[in-house]
Amino acid sequence: MKFLDLCKVYIRSGAGGGGCVSFRREKYIEYGGPDGGDGGTGGSVWAEAVDGLNTLIDFRYQQHFFAKNGIPGMGRQRTGADGDDIILRLPVGTEILDEDQETVIADLTELGQRVQLAKGGNGGFGNLHFKSATNQAPRRANPGQDGVERTLWLRLKLIADVGLLGLPNAGKSTFLAATSNARPKIADYPFTTLHPNLGVVGVDNTEFVVADIPGLIEGASEGRGLGDLFLGHVERCAVLLHLIDGTSESIGQDYSTIINELEAYGGELADKPRITVLNKIDALDDDERAEAKAILEAASGGPVMMMSGVAREGVTDVLRALRGEIDDDRLRHRPAEEAEPWRP
Repeated sequence: MKFLDLCKVYIRSGAGGGGCVSFRREKYIEYGGPDGGDGGTGGSVWAEAVDGLNTLIDFRYQQHFFAKNGIPGMGRQRTGADGDDIILRLPVGTEILDEDQETVIADLTELGQRVQLAKGGNGGFGNLHFKSATNQAPRRANPGQDGVERTLWLRLKLIADVGLLGLPNAGKSTFLAATSNARPKIADYPFTTLHPNLGVVGVDNTEFVVADIPGLIEGASEGRGLGDLFLGHVERCAVLLHLIDGTSESIGQDYSTIINELEAYGGELADKPRITVLNKIDALDDDERAEAKAILEAASGGPVMMMSGVAREGVTDVLRALRGEIDDDRLRHRPAEEAEPWRP
């Protein structure tokens, strides 16, 4: 399944059915009077968050969604049938934006959440509705109300507890593969990861979700590399895990590059709790580790953890540090008998 996290759709609610002008004309009934029914209400367009979806690929091949129109009223006081609604089934975490791509109409963050995007038009009144003591034979009816037509953008932001940040080849996919059942592509060239990956990580009888996004490079906010659009997938995370390649010759600059891109992206992303980790320490001796850690601590101005995703050295400590930054209501606790022993 191809991953797609941004698409454009065109929706239109149904128009209401027109009212009917009709009179009762039967033998032996001298004064039948008006009996035109009202028109039916047009169908509405709804969005609903459903389970089992993690991409918007379905909306690449169908962008137009039109609800049914209401049926016009008929004689003998018959009201027209209402038009059928149409429902856009979306993954949990989808943002619905107006045509300007800035105004947020709805944010579907919970399973089963529904929101009305376009209301169907009301049906028109038939001439029976206008009957009165002074107007016993009205010959007018209302037309149905027009439907609402809109152009919307759908943007998917994956629901995860931890977001992985780093330059290409910082070891993000290796970390995800080492700590979960996810199998992201791992190779020794930049931009191996082309779309976000999710993995469920367990430590100390608790589980949380980790999101791996494509690597950032300097100028990503201006469109270089794969850009910074994928940062939307870590906006909902409780904590960010910033991985730095310990074998790099510019550790301090690598750290500053990611932080600058976070600040350029805007929002609250740069202010989220962040754990900085020096990765790939299996390729360094003790002196090189100490030197690299000192450089990174000076650049970050805070504590630095050390880890090797390949050798699984220090991985458990990093997972426990991440768990400490996540609220208990976001964690999934497993009974001790179901827990699998962690093998570092």
